[in-house]
Amino acid sequence: MPSVVFYFKVHQPNRLKNYSIFDIGQDQDYFDDNQNKFYLDRIVQKSYWPTLNLIKELIYETEGRFKVSFGITGTLIDQLQRWHPEVIRLLKDLSLTRSVEFTGETYYHSLASLYDRFEFEEQVRQHRQLIESLFNYEPTVFSNTELIYFDDLAKMVKALGFDGIVTEGVPWLLGWRSANFIYHSKDEKIKILLRNFQLADDISFRFSSKWWSGWPLTADKFSDWIAQFRGSGEVINLFMDFETFGEHQWSETGIFDFFANLPNEILKHQDLNFLLPSEAIKKYQSRDVFATDQPITWADTERNLTAWLGNEMQQETLAMIYNLKKKLKPDTIKTWRKLQTADHFYYMCTKWFADGDVHKYFNPYENPYQAYMTYRNILEDLILKSAS
Repeated sequence: MPSVVFYFKVHQPNRLKNYSIFDIGQDQDYFDDNQNKFYLDRIVQKSYWPTLNLIKELIYETEGRFKVSFGITGTLIDQLQRWHPEVIRLLKDLSLTRSVEFTGETYYHSLASLYDRFEFEEQVRQHRQLIESLFNYEPTVFSNTELIYFDDLAKMVKALGFDGIVTEGVPWLLGWRSANFIYHSKDEKIKILLRNFQLADDISFRFSSKWWSGWPLTADKFSDWIAQFRGSGEVINLFMDFETFGEHQWSETGIFDFFANLPNEILKHQDLNFLLPSEAIKKYQSRDVFATDQPITWADTERNLTAWLGNEMQQETLAMIYNLKKKLKPDTIKTWRKLQTADHFYYMCTKWFADGDVHKYFNPYENPYQAYMTYRNILEDLILKSAS
């Protein structure tokens, strides 16, 4: 009986002001509240609000059998509390259904796991405290920034009290094996849920693509595809950005009608069900080890770190922000952490073709060099402030 596991990454960064070299030493306000509110207002209206209400309806309609998990970053929660507290209240209502759970995250959606273990652990603890205080839920499954995973991360995550982790089902690591089973880390101490990127991307990327052989994608068709894994899979992990619904795929594409019908179409197959990530790792045994010394991620076709570390601009600014830690004053630590958010470096990416199109989405800059100069100027001001 394959179980469907839905995980939605829910994140928005604190975007930066157009900060020029002439602002260094003059303007200590780095973040563009007007722009951040503009984007959030749009996303809440088009995506978060209608989708969360739909999920609530589907949970009650299926008597709790439909289940989903959310990986909500602290940067987004802070913005929602400030500008859209009604979304927080709706998430609290959903958490009471017991058909929703929250994964552990880095509070600032950072790359700290690659640079500073102690900073990574602190951000994970901060995020856990936030989720517990808001939703009275202690996460037991972890989702790193952009689903980044490597062997040493599993040890860090286990030491922080997590029992499972979600990441990408990278085909060249799996070989002949399937992503539709539970795996475990190299030291056998933590279970791993692997994204079925073919099926997840059918929804998040290809849903409205008329050139795609699967178009139009209907709920009954998709449920039949899942049912085909009977006997050859135990978990179908559908991990995607929450903005898929209403933003990446606009309402006009039929994405909400598709999602509204999907749970019942899946549950029509008596041997299919929905599980939360924590339930899946308890129900199913691990089938094999999933190991990688080099970090993997769900981003881009390469599934590596080049979206954030692929050029000298990104490498330079990442090294600078983490090397600044020892010089920080107490009143600059929160700002320093906001500047760690992976989006800042993602905007500096110089990739083109298909991947480049993805990098342009929600990007406030005209080009990656503008993103670099803005960030670099802010860093210079923060260095100056730390030295004074």
